[in-house]
Amino acid sequence: MAISRNSSRINFREANQRRRSPVAQIIHLLLGLIVLWLAGLLAFVAAIPQPDRTADADRPTDAIIVLTGGGDRLAEGFRLLDRGLAKRLLVSGVAQGVTLQQLIDRLGDQRGSVPSAAELACCVTLGYAAESTVGNAEESADWLHRNGAASVRLVTANYHMMRSLLEFRRALPAITVIANPVFPPEVRDATWFVKPHTLLLLMNEYHKYLIALARDFPDAAHRWTAQLSTPNWSMPHWSELVARLRSSLGFS
Repeated sequence: MAISRNSSRINFREANQRRRSPVAQIIHLLLGLIVLWLAGLLAFVAAIPQPDRTADADRPTDAIIVLTGGGDRLAEGFRLLDRGLAKRLLVSGVAQGVTLQQLIDRLGDQRGSVPSAAELACCVTLGYAAESTVGNAEESADWLHRNGAASVRLVTANYHMMRSLLEFRRALPAITVIANPVFPPEVRDATWFVKPHTLLLLMNEYHKYLIALARDFPDAAHRWTAQLSTPNWSMPHWSELVARLRSSLGFS
């Protein structure tokens, strides 16, 4: 151990101890970011709705919104409409030129869920404006306001539900949104983590969810800064903080 004297100060330091090089610091930073990314991905997957954790299955709403992306979603929307859980249904994000009959033809063995022709004519609307989840929320908000709806049941895949809720609650802060996930076979697979297609699907959705959260960060930071600068501001109870965090992450 080397002992050096400088201006009456004694510096105890191993003779071979050196500052970490910039390369080593970058490597440690990258490793830390990878760990954070992986922990976030696992938390995201754990929070995806599962069949045994869904709620409000029989709660009526003013309308049903089905986000395009799979026949299971439309079939579920039709079943909910047939059960009388709502009187109107919007299929949001339909490609230009696609008709309702063409959507029905894609249902395959789920065609039994299709309502009567009279019910289709009066109660099912196709939305062609949306091209993304943000667009789905905006298109749905306009349709719901025009129809005077105060509550809606949202139908989409379970892995897509958290991001959808986040966007819908931004676009529809005064409307109650009930999550009604469907469960694609690939996501129900208990060994999803060794299936490249499913793993890439979930990773892609995780990244989109992070981007959706980041879009709201400047406004959230401004709100919290304004609260901190308010005179006589007091720290909310921890349960209120947890509730705010869950709401900002898209959880009910």
